[in-house]
Amino acid sequence: MYVRKKRRLKAEINVVPYIDVMLVLLVIFMVTTPLITQGVKVELPKSAAEPIKQMQDGKTPLVATVDQDGLYYFEKDGKQQGPFTAAELSVEVAGWLTIEPGTQVIVKGDRKVSYDAVIRLINVLKAAGAPAVGLMTDNVDTN
Repeated sequence: MYVRKKRRLKAEINVVPYIDVMLVLLVIFMVTTPLITQGVKVELPKSAAEPIKQMQDGKTPLVATVDQDGLYYFEKDGKQQGPFTAAELSVEVAGWLTIEPGTQVIVKGDRKVSYDAVIRLINVLKAAGAPAVGLMTDNVDTN
């Protein structure tokens, strides 16, 4: 007579499909990340200038940008946001300055933008509570 053996249930999770999914997600993120981290194309004026002290201490400043079309952008910790109106930019900068008071604010203006647009941006930043505003330039070629 044949006696059937009782089979015990296996309580194990098969993780191989999860590993496959994670590898696919890793590849997707590796491909899309460089596409997402694009900034605003701005042609900066050239000047011989020293790096700011806050950058030497490892802290990142707030960067407000005005492009050649007169649109405002905002960057903190490498994350670009915008375009903004002057009022929206003022709110963004004021929000960051309440979180991190004393953070340096830098204006990055395209060389083709009018002087008036850069001055308006500086006024917006001062109204938002920026203690001091610096101007960003490219290094002069020493050829």
